[in-house]
Amino acid sequence: MLLDEHRRAGVLLHPSSLPGTAYCGTLGADARHFVNLVCAAGLQIWQVLPLGPTHADNCPYQAVSVHAGNCDLIDLQWLVNAGWLSQSGAHAGDGSPEARRQALDAAGGAFYPALACDAGSAWSARYRSFLQQSAHWLEDFVRFQAFREHLDWRPWSAWPEGLRRREPGACDELAAQLSERLAALRFSQFVFHCQWDELRAYANERGVLLFGDMPIYVHLESADVWAHQALFKLDENGHPRTVTGVPPDYFCSEGQLWGNPQYDWEAIEQSGFRWWLQRFATAARHFDITRIDHFRGLDAYWEIPAGATSAREGTWVAAPGRALLAAVREQCPELCLVAENLGCISDEVEELRRDFGLPGMLIMQFAFDGNPENPYLLHRHTVGDVVYTGTHDNNTTLGWFESLDAELQARVYGYFNNPPEGMPWMLIRQAMSSVSNTVIAPWQDYLGLNGEHRMNTPGTRGGNWQWRFTWSQVHEGLVERVHAVLQETGRLPAQGTAVAPCSSHD
Repeated sequence: MLLDEHRRAGVLLHPSSLPGTAYCGTLGADARHFVNLVCAAGLQIWQVLPLGPTHADNCPYQAVSVHAGNCDLIDLQWLVNAGWLSQSGAHAGDGSPEARRQALDAAGGAFYPALACDAGSAWSARYRSFLQQSAHWLEDFVRFQAFREHLDWRPWSAWPEGLRRREPGACDELAAQLSERLAALRFSQFVFHCQWDELRAYANERGVLLFGDMPIYVHLESADVWAHQALFKLDENGHPRTVTGVPPDYFCSEGQLWGNPQYDWEAIEQSGFRWWLQRFATAARHFDITRIDHFRGLDAYWEIPAGATSAREGTWVAAPGRALLAAVREQCPELCLVAENLGCISDEVEELRRDFGLPGMLIMQFAFDGNPENPYLLHRHTVGDVVYTGTHDNNTTLGWFESLDAELQARVYGYFNNPPEGMPWMLIRQAMSSVSNTVIAPWQDYLGLNGEHRMNTPGTRGGNWQWRFTWSQVHEGLVERVHAVLQETGRLPAQGTAVAPCSSHD
């Protein structure tokens, strides 16, 4: 199934990488300015990484919740404009995560009394609507967060038994003691979701679609695993019996041992896929397009015994992805889905993807191994693919090209008949000329940045997920240059018309 009939181009940038005065990019004025820049250039898609609250490593693919938002991204000036925070409080809160928490707590301290004084206000109605829409996850999340803080961040499997097993009496008793903290956490999530909704509306009004990312697996130390233990392969103490990963391949001779708890797909299917359907409903609320990370895990997953030292010890196990996607299609027909089908993908996985009309991904940096049948080569593309110069896990295109030896650099240019344009713009232009309807490049590539500016290096610790750009890096003429390339390759929006959200099915 094609993404849709329109030729479009987009940009990949996580909001945390936006400029600004805060310690992290936010959903405030810089985000809107970025949307304006994207729109002026003729780009119609802004792809982001997962939006959930992260652990200490800042990895958005190992979040504390699949539904909650990352409060580091909250724009504190928004709270000032709402009348709940002083300007000095916002300035102080931009300094660190702990200072941000204090600022959000102060704003919540002003918000709730105002709500009590005027139960008929627009804010009151908006808050009640948020609580209703979030009822299936919010209390689990705020309790999990508050309990972790109260218990010195111990793993939930090491909590007192009543809390670990989520016995109502024990949980309600501690929740009553922590009622103020729970209220503050609810308020923070309300603010995040208000700001994201407003940013999405701002982007859509300007013809820009928001493209999100759904990690297939969840972190053991998450509200989701704690609140839904029966849906994961855990022992009676909350420890995984089997974990996630992928088998050895040409990227890694030992495979990859990720360590997330494996799903109990039998229990999930017996529940009617309720938890998964709630995940997709959240995606539909947040995004116009959603990428399913590690899509092949919906067809079959690599199951590794807990305690294994290598992913080699795993085995393939079938998953009910076909039944799940059918249920998703029925519940969220408006949500456009893209399958991350990179790596060693079986015919069965591709059949599943095609049967549900999900576009796959093609990475231009992967194309030049000398094999003329390489599916990433330009002449192998199809209309329904989503083409990337690279992703958040790759080097920047300039950094990638500079890392190649002279012979391979010559092969890259020779394939395109030796155009005079330098990197990374040569590869951007070639990607835009693809027959594929959708082409996306990381913002680093549009800025012409080298490998020092990559977002993530898989398999390494430290230094990842921290990159930010500055407005001074947006050189004069960049918008016009992007616009010209899109015009030459037929990827500009129709003049005077808004871009409607796409559909992943007929």
